[in-house]
Amino acid sequence: MSDPDGDAPEGPDGDAPEDPNGDAPEGPDAAPPDNDSHRFDRLPATAADRVVPGRPTRAEVVAWWDERYGIPPETWGGHTFWERGNGKLWAFAGAVVTPVDAEGLGLRILRTRQEHWKPSTNAVQRFGGAATRNVVVLERDEAVRFARGDDQELPRWDGDWGYVIAAHETAGAVEPIGVGLYLHGELRSTVPKGRREELG
Repeated sequence: MSDPDGDAPEGPDGDAPEDPNGDAPEGPDAAPPDNDSHRFDRLPATAADRVVPGRPTRAEVVAWWDERYGIPPETWGGHTFWERGNGKLWAFAGAVVTPVDAEGLGLRILRTRQEHWKPSTNAVQRFGGAATRNVVVLERDEAVRFARGDDQELPRWDGDWGYVIAAHETAGAVEPIGVGLYLHGELRSTVPKGRREELG
């Protein structure tokens, strides 16, 4: 459908009516459908629309980005959200009929169905510029080490622990580099191996 690592094309508003997964159970005693790891299913708008157990909702995803990083809900206005695999969420700038049998659909943005949700490097680079919380701005040498995949002591950070947006200042603007995990005074780089040379 599209390049899984590329920016999604522009499209209509993401809040159009939707069938959350296309496999509603039949009858009061029917078992709920399982998550299908080989196709994309559109996220339900709210918990009241959820059919597949454990599937995040659009409302939950938008609220998480806002609460964790201060990324405004309107940022996602033109995107629909999809799950493929166990908790792997994608954003697509447009609306298509669910389900979708494809290898990629827009941009992978988030890993859920685990204790701590983890944003993707692509999502942080694409949308992290709008973040106002949990952004660690690195000095040049720190940014180089982070992009190289190195962990480093960073006791000056006094924000939340957990997944943070690592960024650096360039040309007067703060630009996201990727996702870091901050624990016990240490910033751990989660930059994928295949992206380290490109970022460094």
